[in-house]
Formats: sequence, C-alpha cells, structure tokens
Amino acid sequence: MAGWSQLPKDLLLLIAQRLNTHFDLLSLRSVCSSWHAFIPYSLHPLPSRFPILPTNGTSWGLYLSRRRILHLRLPESHCQSTNSSWLIKVEEDVPDMAHLVNPLSTFQFRHFPPNFPKNFAFSRFRVSELGQEYVLQYMNHRPSGEADEGSLHKGKVTFSCTSNGDDFVMLTIHVSGKLAMFRHGNKKLTLIDDMSSPCDDLIFFNGEFYAVDNTGRTVVVAIGSPPVLSLVADSVSGGNKKSLVESNGELLMVDTYFDHVIHGIMERAVRFKVFKLDQIRRVWVEIENLGDQILFLGEKSTFSAVASEFCGCAGNCIYYTNSFFFPCGQEDDAYTGIGIFNLENGNMGPLSSFPDYAKVIWPPPAWVYTDNIRGV
Repeated sequence: MAGWSQLPKDLLLLIAQRLNTHFDLLSLRSVCSSWHAFIPYSLHPLPSRFPILPTNGTSWGLYLSRRRILHLRLPESHCQSTNSSWLIKVEEDVPDMAHLVNPLSTFQFRHFPPNFPKNFAFSRFRVSELGQEYVLQYMNHRPSGEADEGSLHKGKVTFSCTSNGDDFVMLTIHVSGKLAMFRHGNKKLTLIDDMSSPCDDLIFFNGEFYAVDNTGRTVVVAIGSPPVLSLVADSVSGGNKKSLVESNGELLMVDTYFDHVIHGIMERAVRFKVFKLDQIRRVWVEIENLGDQILFLGEKSTFSAVASEFCGCAGNCIYYTNSFFFPCGQEDDAYTGIGIFNLENGNMGPLSSFPDYAKVIWPPPAWVYTDNIRGV
C-alpha cells in the first residue's frame, strides 16, 4: 500500500486549510507522528497583544483569548444512553493545554469526579464545534483610576482574520455604548460614532459584522477607513436587551424583557421574543416557534444547537444567563446564573429546576471519564 504518512507536505497543508474546525485539525494531526510534527497546532494564531493607549500616554497590553463551544457525543458505534451528550467550552490560551469552562459563563468547571482525566482525549468522541467566543484580557493589571480606551469594552468581542492570518479585525462594544474597532497595524481603538443608540450586541455572520442597538436597529459594519455602517433592519419596540444569534443558517434577534431592578443592580428576565432577519424587506419578523432548535445566550457569546441531538431535551427553548439567579448550594457553580425559557408555553426558571436540560451542562456523563466506554 502507498505510504499515506509520506504525503507531500504542501498537499498535507492544503488539506489542513480546508478543514472546518480546529478539532478537525487536531484529529488530522493525531493520525501519525510525522503529521503531528508538520501540521501546525493552529493555522490562524491570534494576535498576542493589543496596545490599548489611554489619552495620558500610559499603556498596557491585552491579549485575545479564544474559547470554543463544543458538543461531545459518544462514537456512533456505541449505543446512545439517556445522557449521551455534553456541552462544554474549551479555553486554550496555551497550546496543548485546555481549561473546561461553563458554556454560558466564564466560570471554569470545578469539583470534577475523582477519576476525571487531566489529559483529555477529544479523539475518543464525536466533537461538533457550535461556536467560538473571544475575550480580551489584561496581560498586566490596569492601573486603578485609568479610564478612556483602557476601560475598553462591555464584554462582547467579534473577530475575523484572513485565510492566511496576515490581517485581522476586532470589533467590540466600548463602555460608552459605541462600537470600537481594532485592525492589524493600528495603535489604538477606533471609536465608531454612527450608532444612534447604545449598542447591545455584535455578531460575525456570513462573513460580515452585524451590530444591533438597544432599540433593535441593526447595521452591517463594513471595515474600511473610516468604517461604514449600512442599515439592514429598523427598530423593534418592546424589550430591554437585544441579542443576536445564528440559528440554522439564519440571523435571529432575541428581545429580553426585564421586570424590575433589585437594589439597582440585578434585573430579572420575565419574557423573550424572537425575530428573524428578512434581509430583502430589511425588517425583523417575529417568529413563535424555533422548531428543533435551542438558542443559547451566554455572557460573551451566543450560539444554537439541534435539540434532538441532546437526549431528553425538546426544541423551541432558550438557555440564558441572568444575574437574578443566585447559587443554590451547587458547589461547582455549574448552574449559577443560568435560566431556561420555553417559547411555546412561556415556562421559565433557573436551570436547576429543569433536570433534563441541566444535565446537558453538568455533571459530565460517566462515559466522558471512563476508560472503557464499550458498555455505555
């Protein structure tokens, strides 16, 4: 037989560049030692440092952290148990080293089962990548009292780079509510003043940056000098917070309604409405049924999944984060601040009250940390 491990390096690299996800790349690298040595760990490394410069001339660095939202399932050759899926977020700031994070928050999972492996072999499972999230983090502590661009953003970051990684663009929401852009070669953030109301959310969808303000007015941000904003949908009256999420190839907007503020800090979500973007008519059209789709509204990212791939879960619902939900004795913080809403009947509450939906996140199924999964 031909020595497939001796494929020409340029052909191997072309194959790697056409893979859809990072975990497809890792699977390719694991085929043999020569492929592992030649194929890079990441074809699109993130910029290592962003020089954010306040007006007083001081500076500090930030680095961009990428986290991948993954759906783990048993291999197809194994029988599917009542808990045959696990949803996690993987943070990989250091090559070949990962932290498992709550998929909807920034909490690293704690209190794993005693025999949970320190070296996690993703190749043992079917792995689907549901989305990515980007987070800017300070390399050093920012001096107290500093503000301006140094305060930077409200949490959501979108990112895009060219296929060869030579150029990149980052878009985020400044603490003022304005859009802020950072492009390869820039020395500071560029604030974009063209949003008529404070921005609520961002998403990179179909190769373009989309932004929605707190009225539902939605624009596409064309990256240029200066950036150009084009209206794609007008305002939608109603709720208090707008979120953008891709679902089944379409762009949706979730409008969250809050009832009141507790002690001036925490708001309780009481209702959600979902809209689909009609790009021809340039309007948001309300939809009342998501079908087999589940929407996830995390602290720093949004994504969707097919409910039928999660045992015990029905579609037409929304996982969401809400600071109204306090810890209720869960030592692992797995459910803290997470709620679920059923779009059909309006039922909602903390995730801990819905066991079939909670087990998607915690605890990890036994087959994840069991060496022999044949009998699962």
